[in-house]
Amino acid sequence: MTRARIIRLPAALALIFAATAFAPSAHAAGPEAGAVKLARPAESDFDRHTLSPSPDAQAFMRQRFWRMRTYAPYFDQRLSWYPDAWTYRDVYAIYRDSELPNQHPEWILRDGAGNKLYIPFDCDGGTCTQYAGDIGDPAFRAHWIARAQQQAAAYRGIFVDDVNLEPRVSDGNGDHRLPIDDRTGRTMTEADWRRYMAEFTEEIRAAMPDKEIVHNALWFAGHDDPSVRRELLAATHIEIERGMNDPGLTGGTGPFGYETLLRHIDWLHAHGKSVILDSYADSNSEVEYELASYFLVSSGNDSVGSSWRTEPGDWWTGYEVRLGAPRGDRYEWRGLLRRDFENGFVLVNQPGR
Repeated sequence: MTRARIIRLPAALALIFAATAFAPSAHAAGPEAGAVKLARPAESDFDRHTLSPSPDAQAFMRQRFWRMRTYAPYFDQRLSWYPDAWTYRDVYAIYRDSELPNQHPEWILRDGAGNKLYIPFDCDGGTCTQYAGDIGDPAFRAHWIARAQQQAAAYRGIFVDDVNLEPRVSDGNGDHRLPIDDRTGRTMTEADWRRYMAEFTEEIRAAMPDKEIVHNALWFAGHDDPSVRRELLAATHIEIERGMNDPGLTGGTGPFGYETLLRHIDWLHAHGKSVILDSYADSNSEVEYELASYFLVSSGNDSVGSSWRTEPGDWWTGYEVRLGAPRGDRYEWRGLLRRDFENGFVLVNQPGR
């Protein structure tokens, strides 16, 4: 007798897990593709669990979290009980309250009038917390890499944030500004920014060849531009920030289309890269949508980033789903996207449909 667990979400997703016998497929991959690998962002609100955890809490994190994104030096002394951590570093942030702005003001990007420029985040009163570093400056790159090597030495790898293939630079109010390129004396072009980012990320990879290197990169930059391809190939993992719950995601194959994103992930897989669908989900339905989408593309080496109900004492058992090995790739089925596994199948309705 077949037993099925059916979860229905309004106008978004029907996700069906069933103990159903499917015919074998020559495309079958390992069972890891039908399991959830959870990458937990360990932000400051999670410190209450990592500050001084009991042996049981330590075991919970080791067993439940494939990786954690953590912050040095806070987490350095916690690697003894959780060794599978990434340490965080922003690729072009120069923190305003650090020593670098005074020691190396030449590393800060500026506009045509000589005003310092920022990363457009946490801006207030005409200033932001992070200056925008010059990713084209060899000295800035060398300093960044030396610090990153030291910081990541005991970690599984490094999570590199803001690997943006467009110049996301602003004034102190968060309004977009294009910087002056010190190498040309002219306004920095997007092509030059992309080339500098590609060179920088390749240098990071060369300096840490044995580490996992995660790029938080804008997926809608595609992979047609040679500089974009160089950046993507310099990572071991690509994070898709906001995952499949991104409010800007649309159905179909447009520039921000759901199918466009899936095909981008296919391209990454074909080039030996893994993805992290880092969902900002804060509800049961959003997490289920993320998991179903993850199963559509999972190669067995991908992961889901989530902080929703992932704490000791508040654990959602949906993360424990085991669908087994896939019977093949995703395909269209009655207007939905479907993928079959040994122990069931998933159905996904695209955004806006």
